Amino acid sequence: MTQKVAPAPWHLKGQGYVMVVQLPQQVLNEQSFISDELKATRRGHLAYIAFADYQSSDVGAYHELLYIGGTLKFGQKRHLSISKIYVSTQDSIDNGQKNWGIPKEMAHFEVQYGADNHDTIKLSAPTGETIAQLSFSHHLFSFPVNIKLAPTRLRTLAQDWHGQRFFFPLQASGYVKPALLKESYFDKRYFTDLNQGHVIACFKVTDFSMVFPVPKTQVI
Repeated sequence: MTQKVAPAPWHLKGQGYVMVVQLPQQVLNEQSFISDELKATRRGHLAYIAFADYQSSDVGAYHELLYIGGTLKFGQKRHLSISKIYVSTQDSIDNGQKNWGIPKEMAHFEVQYGADNHDTIKLSAPTGETIAQLSFSHHLFSFPVNIKLAPTRLRTLAQDWHGQRFFFPLQASGYVKPALLKESYFDKRYFTDLNQGHVIACFKVTDFSMVFPVPKTQVI
């Protein structure tokens, strides 16, 4: 049962990691957890993965790991779409599904920030199995980024959920540092096995502010 009702927009602050991973087409097409209705429309050679440690949000602090496996066709346009996502609180799950059609699922997160610029993240399913484990190192040098400067169409996500289609452009700003994925494990029953490809970009993001706006919706 939802403990807190938090309609859009949301304002979130925190830190995290962003990765761009080149994966084989077979993995992208068959292991991206895309619905049967949209699977044939998938295009692209890259997957986008983000870990977020939201230190504040409209439903309080929570952790998140998400996967985007390229673009999908929604009507006559193509958009990025989150096809697998885990979060650490039920309030985030219930409100995220209702507000934006984001298919959030529950996981237990263990996050350690090392004093030696090494960070580790572990996700476990409610049944206890390890979903994913990631170990990062990062540089001290950082530079500012604001995705609002990008064209709206490039930062607009689309989601289908229970007969509704949601469109929403993200806004985010913060500081990024070059980073490396040092070690990783993924149970492909729960998350796409990124180890079948290679990371072509990895950044630690700090002091970020993000807005999830009121979406445009349509019945499908």
